[in-house]
Amino acid sequence: MTGISFTLNDKVRIALMLDDLGVDYIEGGWPGSNPKDAEFFRVMRNYSLSHAKLAAFGMTRRKDVNTKDDPNLAAILDSGVGVAVLVGKSWILHVREVLRVSPEDNLDMVYDSIRYLRDHGLKVIFDAEHFYQGFKEDPDYALKVVKTAEEAGADTVVLADTNGAMLPHEVYEITGKVVKELKTVVGVHMHNDSGCAVANTVMGVLAGARHVQGTINGLGERTGNADLVQVIPNLVLKLGFRVLRDVNGLKKLKAVSRFVYEAAGLSPNPYQPYVGDYAFSHKAGLHVDGVSKVTRAYEHVDPELVGNTRRFVVSELAGSSNILVHLRDLGINLSKDDQRLKRALEKIKVLENEGYSFDLAPASAILIVLREMGLFKDLLKVDYWKVVSDDDMHVAIVKVNGELGVAEGVGPVHAIDKALRSVVSRLFPELNNVVLTDYRVILPGEVKNTESVVRVLMEFSDGKLRWRTVGVSRSIIAASVEALVDGLNYILMINHYKK
Repeated sequence: MTGISFTLNDKVRIALMLDDLGVDYIEGGWPGSNPKDAEFFRVMRNYSLSHAKLAAFGMTRRKDVNTKDDPNLAAILDSGVGVAVLVGKSWILHVREVLRVSPEDNLDMVYDSIRYLRDHGLKVIFDAEHFYQGFKEDPDYALKVVKTAEEAGADTVVLADTNGAMLPHEVYEITGKVVKELKTVVGVHMHNDSGCAVANTVMGVLAGARHVQGTINGLGERTGNADLVQVIPNLVLKLGFRVLRDVNGLKKLKAVSRFVYEAAGLSPNPYQPYVGDYAFSHKAGLHVDGVSKVTRAYEHVDPELVGNTRRFVVSELAGSSNILVHLRDLGINLSKDDQRLKRALEKIKVLENEGYSFDLAPASAILIVLREMGLFKDLLKVDYWKVVSDDDMHVAIVKVNGELGVAEGVGPVHAIDKALRSVVSRLFPELNNVVLTDYRVILPGEVKNTESVVRVLMEFSDGKLRWRTVGVSRSIIAASVEALVDGLNYILMINHYKK
């Protein structure tokens, strides 16, 4: 995928995680194309995989070159793997216009390459590149290619939608025809250019394919490949297939997905089906009310099955049910008709109109509810704060609960944080293990001038829990102070109600 390049160490860690997840094959790279992939296979000899088989990728022999002299085939053998994934042309357009060989010569290239690797003891998975496009243009030739691969000894023949153009009904129809023609296992390899990679993969399986290729999070050429994070639970939970070594592997999907995002330098997609942070997040009051009574009213699977959790959002779209769910978690049971609850909800809606976003920072919303209902008072109260900045020096002075704190930081917010904590550590030693894990400044809405409102989001962790708070002001420092104090007050409140 454009913009992504895994380090050698990343590739090793991902391979080990995929093995632990329970997949059958790990295609580790193309050893004949670059030194890093060749080194990956060398390094992986130092590791023992518990289930998965490591596979090396390559292409059929070059035209006018004998198999024993072909560098790509030699690189596969030198990699030391037991499985080769070999790609060959199956679309007559590619044969004539890209390879520029005769249809018969292409068939010989496919046969010779597979037979050569088989004779050297390797299992071969043959990827028929652009198969679906080739079948639509010349079905007889496309079938000749995959039948040739079968005759040469390919253990699996994979039909690839290489340019991602196919729609689900076409994949189902064509795959079904091929499954009837071949005796060997048929697989599918889908790209996402039409937005149908996952759907096409599932339809291929329904048509009889029993080998699936894809990537974690769908990372791949152009718009990506079929996302295995979606494909796997669809096949297991919806269609009853045994896909992973152990069904409990599903619970590791979210962790694997997150690590691959981080290794790729990407932020995890919170809206990703099954594993996204918001995949089981309920915002509308109608939905929350239904889920709180019967979870399957608005959830297609139990989030715990895929290592995820359920979330209830408090926002301008929320109803009383959203708030009641959070209060019940704290052991506070109130009537849905409680007027204090209605006042708290109205205040939340007013604040959201002013630039707050409580679906991103539910901890701040819970504090507002408890304050409005008289159920909690701020244990930490900032009486005064000031920051003095001069070139690279930033000094903050704070007065918290009547006590003064002073600190110097690398920036104004850092100085305020240090000054505040210098006091807090004395008042509440249990807050010493609370760390700031994320800090973001957002400009909500249209920026009209330099006095526009800013929204600051902060994420905290005490090693067990994670929570987010929000502050809004025309001053970044003031918004940061609000979010910071709310974050500390929130965990004090949680610990108070746990007692």
